[in-house]
Amino acid sequence: MMFFLWLFVLGLISYYLLQNGISRITRTPVWLLWLVMMAPALIWTGWVLVNGTSKTVPPELVIIPFLVCPFLYWFLVQLGRKKITAETVEQLPDSATEPAKPKPPVRPIDQEEEASLRDCFPWSIYFLRDLEFRPQAVICRGQLRTNPEAAYKAIRENVERLFGDRFLVVFQNSLSGQPFFALVPNPSHQPGETPVKTESVTRPFFALALVLITVFTTTLVGARMAGVTEKALQSNPSILLQGLPYSLSLITFLGIHELGHYLAARFYKIRTTLPYFIPIPFFLGTFGAFIQIRSPIPNRRALFDVSIAGPLAGLVAAVPLLIWGLDHSTIVPLSDKSGMLNFESFKPNFSLLMTLLSKLTLGGALNAETAIDLHPVAVAGYLGLIVTAFNLMPVGQLDGGHIVHAMFGQRASMAIGQVARLCMLLLSFLEQGLLLWAIILFLTPLNDEPALNDVSELDNRRDFLGLLAIGLLLMILLPAPRVLLEWLNV
Repeated sequence: MMFFLWLFVLGLISYYLLQNGISRITRTPVWLLWLVMMAPALIWTGWVLVNGTSKTVPPELVIIPFLVCPFLYWFLVQLGRKKITAETVEQLPDSATEPAKPKPPVRPIDQEEEASLRDCFPWSIYFLRDLEFRPQAVICRGQLRTNPEAAYKAIRENVERLFGDRFLVVFQNSLSGQPFFALVPNPSHQPGETPVKTESVTRPFFALALVLITVFTTTLVGARMAGVTEKALQSNPSILLQGLPYSLSLITFLGIHELGHYLAARFYKIRTTLPYFIPIPFFLGTFGAFIQIRSPIPNRRALFDVSIAGPLAGLVAAVPLLIWGLDHSTIVPLSDKSGMLNFESFKPNFSLLMTLLSKLTLGGALNAETAIDLHPVAVAGYLGLIVTAFNLMPVGQLDGGHIVHAMFGQRASMAIGQVARLCMLLLSFLEQGLLLWAIILFLTPLNDEPALNDVSELDNRRDFLGLLAIGLLLMILLPAPRVLLEWLNV
């Protein structure tokens, strides 16, 4: 039953991602692309329905769909591809703001304003060669003659002095690596001289209601982990409180993770919502939490800081919870069912970091013949590590995707994301518990929205932090080496 539930959730997520992402660049029907992307999961589901769960899926039904479907998907996308390029910035306002605004005129500025616009580009800062007019942008191409950050600041100030807040100034690299400016109509611009007060995007009562509901649903799940049966709960509702250790631990981790994103965004004066939790009355009790950014990211430095703040803050909460929970967990004999998804017979060997933390906490009691019956707090801490690793994957609009985008640029981040997806697929053959993770990554678009100044690079300190984050991801995902396992006797 849980398998079909995951299939349903996966189908909804994949269709939503395709509808809001790939449909913008191709005329190929979304339902056809969705069918191709879901083909591996649908094939395996058909096998289970026909043969039951007792028979293992043949290797060819596992490998062939993953080899054929990506190429078929790419072919269908290219077959109906719309005539746009990677330099197109027309969609930035739609993705950076909330309500739809009236469409701007075909030519965003008139001829008189065009002459004034050319004066905004001093030859010693950015030698302007030509202007290209598009319905949603004015593309300004030329040659950069100074530091990218200084150039962006100077030209943005000149444009704001001339047009006020009428345009967003975007600074990006072209496919050939040449920086260009783009003036995009600002959807937050209000015509007239009287400034309009910006509507608050924080909805504290709604966020609080979601927190309370999520506490309830995770407490239900935590009570089941503690061995509370439905019959016992009906006779004595107060034993539901046994689920609070798991619930409060998981809520604490998720809250601190999203709070890291929120505070970093507020530091850069980026409009963002409060953290919203997603409660569900089954599985883990929640699908996590998220914030919504409602204004453009100013530069790659801000993109990096906002993205890495969540995983680092969450890790500070997850590791102590995990260590405390492991210390209160029980050692049980190793069985055939032991693995990364069995909380009652958990074997940490799939992860280098989990192996080290488990051995450090449990000592000699954990060996090659034993597994761990995880305490509910340990389950929450372990899920915190898994969530942190998933968010650090360098793919698309995940935190890791933002981080590598800020470090290496948008084009390089897409290549890194594709390699990461393939590596996760190969890793899932070694550890089947990662297969669903690999499927979700393949359904996640590789492209990431650019910052307003997407040319200025990071400093060495942030590059070092980014490499540490990638190292942390590898420590969580990669299995412990056999030599280490033998030395630790686990």
